[in-house]
Amino acid sequence: MEEKLIIYKEAFNQLKKIISNHADDIKLDIIENMYFDSISFDFPQNNQFDMNPLLMNIQTAIIYIKEIGYSKTSIISILLKHLFMSQKINIEKTKLFFGQEIVLILEGLSKVNKLYDNNPVIDTDNFRDLLMIFAQDMRAVFIIIAERVNLMRQIKDRGDDNERKQIAKEASSLYAPLAHKLGLYLIKSELEDLSLKYLEPEKYYEIKYNLNATKKSRDEYINRFIEPIEERLNKEGLNYHIKGRTKSIHSIWQKMIKQKCGFNNIYDLFAIRIIIDSEIKNEKADCWRVYSIITDMYIPNTKRLRDWISVPKSNGYESLHITVMGPEGKWVEVQIRSERMDEIAEKGIAAHWRYKGVKDSGAKIEEWLKDIRMSLELSSNGEYSIENQFKVDIYNDDVFVFTPKGDLFKLPQGSSVLDFAYAIHTNIGSHCNGGRVNGKNVSLRTILKSGDQVEILTNIKQTPKRDWLAFAKTAKARSKIKQQLKEQELKSASYARETIGRKLKNRKLPYDESIMMKLIKRMGYKHVLDFYSALNESVIDINLFIEKYENALNKNNGDTYEIVPQHSAEDYVQHSDYNETAYKDMLVIDKNVKGVDYSLAKCCNPIYGDNIFGFVTSGRGIKIHRDNCPNAKRLKELMSYRVLPARWSGKGNSLYAVTLMVIGNDDIGIVNNITSILSKESNVLLRSINIRSAEDGLFSGTLTIQIDDNIKLKSIIKKIKAVKGVKDVLR
Repeated sequence: MEEKLIIYKEAFNQLKKIISNHADDIKLDIIENMYFDSISFDFPQNNQFDMNPLLMNIQTAIIYIKEIGYSKTSIISILLKHLFMSQKINIEKTKLFFGQEIVLILEGLSKVNKLYDNNPVIDTDNFRDLLMIFAQDMRAVFIIIAERVNLMRQIKDRGDDNERKQIAKEASSLYAPLAHKLGLYLIKSELEDLSLKYLEPEKYYEIKYNLNATKKSRDEYINRFIEPIEERLNKEGLNYHIKGRTKSIHSIWQKMIKQKCGFNNIYDLFAIRIIIDSEIKNEKADCWRVYSIITDMYIPNTKRLRDWISVPKSNGYESLHITVMGPEGKWVEVQIRSERMDEIAEKGIAAHWRYKGVKDSGAKIEEWLKDIRMSLELSSNGEYSIENQFKVDIYNDDVFVFTPKGDLFKLPQGSSVLDFAYAIHTNIGSHCNGGRVNGKNVSLRTILKSGDQVEILTNIKQTPKRDWLAFAKTAKARSKIKQQLKEQELKSASYARETIGRKLKNRKLPYDESIMMKLIKRMGYKHVLDFYSALNESVIDINLFIEKYENALNKNNGDTYEIVPQHSAEDYVQHSDYNETAYKDMLVIDKNVKGVDYSLAKCCNPIYGDNIFGFVTSGRGIKIHRDNCPNAKRLKELMSYRVLPARWSGKGNSLYAVTLMVIGNDDIGIVNNITSILSKESNVLLRSINIRSAEDGLFSGTLTIQIDDNIKLKSIIKKIKAVKGVKDVLR
């Protein structure tokens, strides 16, 4: 305990020296007493790397001040973090001593810590965005970055190798890019170098050794290179200064990978930067003027000229890069830019706004990060003067949720478990029957919140329901549900038609499209697919429906199917054995036939070219049927004495009425495409069209046309089926 007191005392004394003018502002004495009080309860326990969390908080505060800048609220939040998260100091006490703003930052830090409980895949933009949401306040993000720097500096000989590599991967893929976006360029480079140190230690130390071994000669070479340049620039009367910089270890390693070479083959280990003090209106001309001076003195490699002055990079970067052959035949990269350009290069797009007064039009997160960076750069005192801009309020339209494996998905606000299921995979969505959110069973309607861990429960028997559309939020979920419902309805319709056809066949009844449609409409169904669905779900008794249909059929055809012994085929033609292929003693059908009372049966609407036969009715003459009429088998088997062989006498100029049923997607223009086909055909007349749209995105309808033969009819049906969106055409 006494040893801990000494360690804390030394750490606090170091912190006090750094913030000597602000110690009272952050109530450092109160925080120090809280730390010492916690020691008496043997608190806290060291972390996985055997590091004391409270001591780490003090170290992080020092790093924050040195690397990022002094911020009263940030320093207090860092020092209180572990006490707050361990409930050694509650919300009321924190608010009383330090204010509500500190409470909000600490709550954000606590939420971010809990994110890692879901074992997230952190190297994604979605995780970065979720981290922003949970942080609530941007200063919490700066604190997290400073904590990661502190951790990376100390874990060299702590923990096991896998733990160090995991921390290093997170620093490289998440925290370094985030630091870069915030303009913390030194921190970004340090995190990348330290990550390489733990992930590729041999390469790291090899590059570091080579850099140290060549530092003296490199510095001497730079001096020899710039000496004649300085003389010429001074003669020209230019105001300037020159910087020399060596690339970071990580940057050199990336070049070695990209160029597939060793350290000795990297020629641009350092760069010379010439920065001109020039007015904006003259800066381009002055930069090219310097370029001319350098290329007069040293041979340029024109293939490596990069002109980002004439055409700046999308992030606002402006500079003129040229590689020249220096003394001893070594290539040297020279960057030429103005003071304004250098500020933009060093401090990001925020500096660009300061000059241009414009706002970037990128994604919300990028705009906001740049706003924060600008706020930091423009702050005139040690404390942020516009802290209310640090509140994170850019993701009200999104939620971020985890899978059990840690994969992260972004969904619109208000998305349900069902939306998440479809986001993972269409098959998972279509069979979803619920889920587990944070370990609790929930329905598929449950609305998700950012940070939820969601497991989808499925059942192979589950299929999409129409009421799912009432709470499905995402475009993918809604479109897939609609698509699957259409497929179900088409399958259902096909099954219902087969059932009806089978029942009619058992009762030896013909299928009459017009009678069927009229009956369905009288039963209250506006759309035939609704009727088919009701039939499949047993809302309608199929046997009762068939009875209604038979009654309607009899009313329409009179006593066509009654057996009347006193009339037979012998009354019309000479008796002969029935043979459909023989022409002798056949009834010849023609519009000009006289003395024979016949008509074409409505149940099958025969046309020229169809194989036909005649059937003697009671008092209504002869009805001509197609051989494949649904009623043909019954008539031939039970009333063969009333069946007449028949054939067409010739095509002539006759046109025959045919009704076609068409089912397809209710897309714009599809009906026009169908009627256009008919209008282009010779000897085809469209007599009527009845199209009914359905809410499910389908249409069904009937077309009555007049056509001269069945060959032309088959061609028409084939062409209509070929129209995009048409599902089926039935005669």
